Amino acid sequence: MILERVAFPGGLHCETTALGALLGHAGLELSEPMMFGLGEGLGFVYWDAKTMDFPFLGGRSKPMMVTRTLAGHLGLDLRVTETASAGRAWRAVTDALDAGQPVGLQLDCYHLDYFTTKVHFGGHVVAMYGYDDTRAYLIDTAQQGGAVTTSLTSLALARSERGPMTARNLSFTIATPPGPPDLAAAIRQAIRGNAETFLNPPIANLGHRGIAKAATQVKKWLARSADPGRDLPLAASLMERGGTGGSLFRAVYRDFLAEAATLIDDDSLRRGHQLYTEIAPLWTEVATHLTVAGETADPAHLAQASKILADLALREREAMTVLAEIR
Repeated sequence: MILERVAFPGGLHCETTALGALLGHAGLELSEPMMFGLGEGLGFVYWDAKTMDFPFLGGRSKPMMVTRTLAGHLGLDLRVTETASAGRAWRAVTDALDAGQPVGLQLDCYHLDYFTTKVHFGGHVVAMYGYDDTRAYLIDTAQQGGAVTTSLTSLALARSERGPMTARNLSFTIATPPGPPDLAAAIRQAIRGNAETFLNPPIANLGHRGIAKAATQVKKWLARSADPGRDLPLAASLMERGGTGGSLFRAVYRDFLAEAATLIDDDSLRRGHQLYTEIAPLWTEVATHLTVAGETADPAHLAQASKILADLALREREAMTVLAEIR
């Protein structure tokens, strides 16, 4: 069973790529920045723990929150299934495909055949559009090959993996209501919601407070790492090329605001777009300093990254405060 007309060419981020494939098949075409923005995807987390080899800088909301939030704003019929049973999990997928619906899957990309870099990440999302006796047919980001296949065995392992950010064989389908959505109203609601979350994080390692915390912590990263030449460039690479669209998702959010401004006449929106246009390249500067610090063991580059991050904490707080005023 292989469905036709399921694709989202050129996707940068895994969840919005999968979401775009499912929505496109259902007849709703949205750009990737628009999906990310409607899903209130922009965020920040500084994540470190004793069990981690090295800290992680994240730039978006939790896995599946973009999908859930977008569906709520647009009034979509989102049906999510989770189960500890591999048999029930597989039947949920094949029942949907046999009925003509592509399926989204959250899984650990480590097990997928086509991933050449083997790193555990349990928050990866793909769209599945077919299967045969041995292979699953998937839509992933352009970086991972777009339309790809993996063995059914590897897919089962990826779906059932346990650990940080994993889900229990999670699958989902989406159906659209008749008639076009009120996109302008959804955009306004999503921008205000994203701003509220970013400006009022419940703990200090999230949102603008998390960026400020990162500014103090990165100065210690040469001592924190057992292998700075590996860990710091990897952290930088994840910021720029780990499915973020560059600048730790800030470039994607900037493009969302630009598209939103073509639909909504609002001074706060235009100002917010201008601010994120200035913010996005600064994250690339941070990544560059982290890379060079790892390659040279020169703490001056970490000091410079820290200075930029401290500035970014203030800049992003200002930008989100402005965007919270959209009406």
